Amino acid sequence: MLNSYFADLHIHIGRDMYNKPVKITGAKSLTLSNILEESSRNKGIDLVGVIDCHAPNVQQEIKGLINEGKARELEDGGIRFEEVTLLMGSEIEIYDENCKGPIHVLCFFPNLENISIFSEWLTTKMKNITLSSQRYYGTAKELQYKVKELEGIFIPAHVFTPFKSLYGKGVNQSLTEVFDPDLIDGIELGLSSDTYMADHIEELHSYTFVTNSDAHSLPKIAREYQEIVMENATFKEFYWALHEVNGRKIQRNFGMNPRLGKYHMTVCNNCFTELTPDSTICPNCQSKKIIKGVSDRIQELTNVEKSNRERPPYLYQVPLEYLPKLGPKTFKKLLDRFGTEMNVIHYASLEDLLEVVPNPIAQSIISMREGKLHVKAGGGGKYGTVSNN
Repeated sequence: MLNSYFADLHIHIGRDMYNKPVKITGAKSLTLSNILEESSRNKGIDLVGVIDCHAPNVQQEIKGLINEGKARELEDGGIRFEEVTLLMGSEIEIYDENCKGPIHVLCFFPNLENISIFSEWLTTKMKNITLSSQRYYGTAKELQYKVKELEGIFIPAHVFTPFKSLYGKGVNQSLTEVFDPDLIDGIELGLSSDTYMADHIEELHSYTFVTNSDAHSLPKIAREYQEIVMENATFKEFYWALHEVNGRKIQRNFGMNPRLGKYHMTVCNNCFTELTPDSTICPNCQSKKIIKGVSDRIQELTNVEKSNRERPPYLYQVPLEYLPKLGPKTFKKLLDRFGTEMNVIHYASLEDLLEVVPNPIAQSIISMREGKLHVKAGGGGKYGTVSNN
């Protein structure tokens, strides 16, 4: 029997079990145990991809949870903790002779044994395996072959962001120049793009799109996610969903309106004045530091009108914390009443919401659910904002 599951597959670890940094820019509270507890108890996420599990101390913490009886390895892959399944992954930076800039990729593995073997192999290809998103010294294809040898999943990450992505640099680069296209299992879109934008690039048409948070703090978990139709929340079922096997599939993508992404518009990196995509100097402050927005970059890369592939709907959404006047106390009231953030966002009726929060906040939640929030675009490293009008 197939069911629906919510999944966020790009979450960082800020600190390991010894309070040592893993993702330097990640919050100190972003530990593995806190991620699992937050996802299971508050967010209502069924499947989480933690992409710093190559770090030996993170693997040690997973083993500790298993030994304490708090978690268990699943036969079909993944680690079950309470109501959530952990997919053990690694985000890696590639910059070989075929890349025109550094590229981040996500690699996921079915069990502790395989990711432990992968980590041991990485020590010969990486200077500091204890940290996140480190430079890998080898070719992209060699990495793909190793991931597949270990029965893993390979996904290019946030492919349109201006930094450390496949298409982000202002240069023409094809996916096939860098990767073996047959060994890619999906494409992660990133915060400043959506399905409709990405489908203007023909070489992406054969891949499933995933939408993930790239969370650097606990509240950012599930700011983007997907609903997946599977039999169970396991590694194997997720792999099948990426390749649409036996009815498994991505049912819906949930993401912030691309205009909210901090790299959506082309802007001056000094004063954040909005600029045209061909600008070389800011007329406001004369700075030559221009960050090309994802929207303009995709316009440059567009080579087809649209894909003939039937894509799942992409629904614009924001985390509850983004909503005007919804502070921590109100957020707690909502969780106390409805259990998880997913329940508030997807299932709570207006009548039930009004029993807990004032009308403007209740209306904001319904407006968000219906995609009716007003958006002010972001750019140059600054996120956009939302309002009711």
